[in-house]
Amino acid sequence: MSTDRRQSRHIFLWSFLLIQTAFLLWVVLGIQSGAGAPADCDTLSREVCNDAENVGTAIGVGIVIALWAATDIILGISYGIYRFARR
Repeated sequence: MSTDRRQSRHIFLWSFLLIQTAFLLWVVLGIQSGAGAPADCDTLSREVCNDAENVGTAIGVGIVIALWAATDIILGISYGIYRFARR
């Protein structure tokens, strides 16, 4: 195996791992941002406000996970096409 092909695999691997780390950090920060006491609960009771905050956090994290899955699918297809074209 030539060094060029080995190097290109390493670049893809490290890029893939960097993207995975970024999404994992995004999910963790999204979950963490939903914790705590809500500040803007004007007319809502504390329980309803906490429930609304939890629902919003769940929706936000769900969207991030969906984007993560879509990105992984696109990266996987791109890598497959790249490997097929290099043969």
